[in-house]
Amino acid sequence: MKSFGKALGGAGAAIAVAVALGAAPADADMASSRLGEIVGVETSSPAEVGVANILALNTTMFELYTNAARLFQNTIRAEHPIVLGLFTGAGGRFLLYRPGMAPLEAPPVPITYQLLKSVGHSTMALTEVVLPYLDSPDDRTWRGPLLAYRSRMQSALDGLDAAPMREDWKPVSRAILQNNIAFMDATLAANAISADLLQDFAKKQGPLLKKNVAWAAQTQVEHWMDVLAGWKAMLGDAWNKTYAASNTIYVTRQNNVLFAVLAQFFPPEAINDRLLLIETISFTTTPDDMMESMTRIIADRSVGAAFFGDYHLMDYELMGGDARQVVIDEDKKRDIPVNLPPMAPFGSHQWPALITPGPGPKTLSDLP
Repeated sequence: MKSFGKALGGAGAAIAVAVALGAAPADADMASSRLGEIVGVETSSPAEVGVANILALNTTMFELYTNAARLFQNTIRAEHPIVLGLFTGAGGRFLLYRPGMAPLEAPPVPITYQLLKSVGHSTMALTEVVLPYLDSPDDRTWRGPLLAYRSRMQSALDGLDAAPMREDWKPVSRAILQNNIAFMDATLAANAISADLLQDFAKKQGPLLKKNVAWAAQTQVEHWMDVLAGWKAMLGDAWNKTYAASNTIYVTRQNNVLFAVLAQFFPPEAINDRLLLIETISFTTTPDDMMESMTRIIADRSVGAAFFGDYHLMDYELMGGDARQVVIDEDKKRDIPVNLPPMAPFGSHQWPALITPGPGPKTLSDLP
């Protein structure tokens, strides 16, 4: 019976309660005692109950928030065209949502973009294979991965002539791959990772990689400019009420290609209003997640207008202004300098990236 009771677990406890409740009067005291052992005694204090009830308001708010956002998304999609530009390893993905119509997905960036990017990345990947071993001369675990990658590199070089790439661009890609192979062969022959050899290799590849990057950018931007120009012409006056958004992670928030292309087809006052740059934690995201994020931002604006009289207030951290003042006050108490950016008005149309000029290189071509 012990093993059977253990197997029942919670069900066994429920049966015990039922039996106890149906016991004869003579067994009432014993049943009550056993029931107390099963159920236990509630020990929550009034303060704990109060805290739980108050915090439940916030939990419930998010549930209601999600439902309301879904309704608002239906409303905005019924009245406004929406363009989503999503980052992908293939140069991006653009979708156009028109009221009452199925989403229209643009054709992808020509494969040349991916070929150029893959050749450029091959040098970066090769460097990642050897760099960890510069300070470990007796560690030879790099040989296996390097030999395997050399085989792939040779296959790529062998297939370059037949690849769909502009003929005048192929010599640079060929040189990059040949230099990669020469570096790997020299390293394997020496059976050591040489800092001097790696430095010479990097100097040789740098100018070639700059050209590949420039051509990949040209291929990507020209394609999306053509797509967006066509969509804007197709929508006509409806473009003036179109919303658009692209996504970014930390490293792509500056000089974000997709956002920059979108901005060419919107007036400056649309930035941070109808044209949004949405930050994420991964390179790629889904159209549904992007749509949800964008429509939630727009929906919150009505809340800010209703309660505080400012349509764009809720685009920003609501406690940010008060917290800023507290930071300043705390700095003063601690006798440390204030390190905060200038205050910008709600609804600012400045670019959602670093825009303050200053010394130092700003593009790849600025570097020696």
